[in-house]
Amino acid sequence: MIPRYTRPEMASIWEAQTRFKIWFEIEAHAADALAELGVIPKEAARTIWAKAKNATFNVDRIDEIERETKHDVIAFLTHLAEIVGPEARFVHQGMTSSDVLDTCLNVQLTRAADLLIADVDKVLAALKKRAFEHKMTPTIGRSHGIHAEPVTFGLKLAYAYAEFTRARERLVVARKEVATCAISGAVGTFAQIDPRVEAHVAKAMGLAVEPISTQVIPRDRHAMYFATLGVIAASVERLATEIRHLQRTEVLEAEEFFSEGQKGSSAMPHKRNPVLSENLTGLSRMVRAYVTPAMENVVLWHERDISHSSAERMIAPDATVTLDFALNRLAGLVDKLLIYPEKMQKNLDRLGGLVHSQRLLIALTQKGCSREESYKLVQRNAMPVWRGQGDFQTLLKKDAEVKKYLSDAEIEEQFDLGYHFKHVDTIFRRVFGEA
Repeated sequence: MIPRYTRPEMASIWEAQTRFKIWFEIEAHAADALAELGVIPKEAARTIWAKAKNATFNVDRIDEIERETKHDVIAFLTHLAEIVGPEARFVHQGMTSSDVLDTCLNVQLTRAADLLIADVDKVLAALKKRAFEHKMTPTIGRSHGIHAEPVTFGLKLAYAYAEFTRARERLVVARKEVATCAISGAVGTFAQIDPRVEAHVAKAMGLAVEPISTQVIPRDRHAMYFATLGVIAASVERLATEIRHLQRTEVLEAEEFFSEGQKGSSAMPHKRNPVLSENLTGLSRMVRAYVTPAMENVVLWHERDISHSSAERMIAPDATVTLDFALNRLAGLVDKLLIYPEKMQKNLDRLGGLVHSQRLLIALTQKGCSREESYKLVQRNAMPVWRGQGDFQTLLKKDAEVKKYLSDAEIEEQFDLGYHFKHVDTIFRRVFGEA
């Protein structure tokens, strides 16, 4: 995490004080369950809560202890004993470090997912608003970067809305995937602790019981979580890249909001660069990069090794913090996006009507001309226009072979721009539930 791309609410989930607070809650809830089962005195469980519930854990002190013990959980438990006193001997009975570490990580990941879901909702709200503003704004659709057929700018945004709707659904599933708790002991057999303790802690922490664990919660769950973040990052980049293309000087159908006093270049005062979209492209690369170590963390030795730990200490905060920042930046970018319908129309007209070539192809075949011959007739009139020699409709009207099948009025009919948008309302109802 670096401050430049960090929002405080997400960062707070990964702060040391937050982590130690969660560790304490796991240990204290486990003590409650052990007390109810008669394993430890109930008074001891009450004392643990009373002494440490509102404590501010001394991070420097824990770090000092860890420098000696070389073990973070033992360092925390030692510091907790300094706060709680003699009753601390009842803390962590029958548990292993991973019971605390893994359950805590999953609490943090679920909290992060809740923020990310809210972030996606912001993106969806911005996309919906702008999509309806430009539902029928004509623009050119491009395939291979080349003019294809007319679409509307609202449809471009509706496509992104549908994509981020799927992103939200995946996030909900990913959250559920990691929302599990394991308090099962050294190798997952509950040899030293009753499974009812796990059930109690899970309920108290808002998690589900992990059906079967080794010393750790299975890492395929976490791989799926981070893979989901990677897919969402790809969606962020797809939309950011679209905006970057639309802002190119030769296109300029939309551009990022440029605030008063903003500077685009240290050398060229005229520049207005798509810096936010470019930034989102880079951030998306980073989020996707964290997917690979998450996948590799699935493969642990036997009941557990520690190879996953160092990776997770980096990828968990970095991936969630980075995506949180990116989604919020994207929502603001879409909300303030400058959109230029006049330039869209100018670009639509740039190829002299060639964007209607498929309509001519179909019209000729419906009049009895073979598809092969229809294609030849349309293409031979289109190519001069492609080279800047003439107007498509005019050339078609002068082509004697075309005129055998289509009258001037029928040719003109094929150039109706509105024809391409007759089902826009249907698409909007599919995407938004309204038109």
